[in-house]
Amino acid sequence: MKVILFANTDWYLYNFRRDLAMALRERGDEVVLLSPTGDYAGRLIEMGFQWVEFPLSRRGMNPFRELGSVFQLYRFYRQEKPALVHHFTVKCVLYGSLAAHLAGVRAIVNSITGLGYLFLPGGTFKNILRVFIGAWYRFVMHGTQVIFENIEDQSTFLKYEFIRPENGHLIPGVGVDTHHFKPVQEPDGDPVVLLAARMLWDKGVGEFVEAARSLLAEGIQARFALAGRTDPGNPASISDEQIEAWRDEGVIEWWGWGEDMAIIFTKTNIFCLPSYYREGLPTVIMEASSCRRAVVTTDWPGCRDAIQDDVTGLLVTPRDAVSLAHAIRKLAADPALRKRMGSAGRALVEEKFSSDVVIAQILSVYDRAGRA
Repeated sequence: MKVILFANTDWYLYNFRRDLAMALRERGDEVVLLSPTGDYAGRLIEMGFQWVEFPLSRRGMNPFRELGSVFQLYRFYRQEKPALVHHFTVKCVLYGSLAAHLAGVRAIVNSITGLGYLFLPGGTFKNILRVFIGAWYRFVMHGTQVIFENIEDQSTFLKYEFIRPENGHLIPGVGVDTHHFKPVQEPDGDPVVLLAARMLWDKGVGEFVEAARSLLAEGIQARFALAGRTDPGNPASISDEQIEAWRDEGVIEWWGWGEDMAIIFTKTNIFCLPSYYREGLPTVIMEASSCRRAVVTTDWPGCRDAIQDDVTGLLVTPRDAVSLAHAIRKLAADPALRKRMGSAGRALVEEKFSSDVVIAQILSVYDRAGRA
């Protein structure tokens, strides 16, 4: 059958859904990948996939332009006649579901990959927008199969009656390639504590820097590194100037963007993601665990679902640099504890978060959507 996978960036499709696309192709399905263009479209084409460019503004608010995107998507679905469409990220879910209903697509699957910026506390405009988006969810989700990455997001959709209970499915993340993200020994020397993410305040970057500053002032022998990209399209993005100021202060190392996280983990001892963003299930945490790294993250939706507290890592209070510093201090001082947690994290990924496990669950949802 023909399956369309639609996301808001080609980067997302390449990094998080190419294993799913490969699994579909291996079972004989025709796969069409749909997204705006970027640096990764060529890679998808080189892998033999049919990739189609679809212009989509992440922050577009012009109602005529946005309705035009829905109509363009409707025409594409009418032309392609897919047996199933699978949408990822908020706009793709909202626009894709409406277009698919109008085009008569029988099987519609939506992945809620976190509630993101919109569902964090905010001002009047955000509250109004949240009501509008909620009404849209309730309208377009009818009859679709919906995949959630954590129980809190699923509970939110059920609470507001965006979906029927029988149409919701809890599947932990996108899956980790455990052959690529393989166990590696920690590097020698002072422990390196890494935060890798988009450089957003909501990812806890400010708290990480504050914790690093206090630990270094105590005389803790450790190095603190940030890796990732800034995200000017997000209101919570940290500026390049701020990151350079922290680097010049000597509190953090700025590693920038890394193409292969598996290589980056070989240079680190502890992975840290003190996020209070409405995550789905942070893939980077599971990748770190797969590489046998102990994790520090927040007791927050999505983050707490990716580890077992005091087993594979430590949970800390969100927005609390003191709690974060205490957890980092504990792991930095105890290599044996890091080793035990890293080994337990690897076992957890193999059991629950590997690509094989997750993709098998997604394909079962596809089967259900086709029977609906």
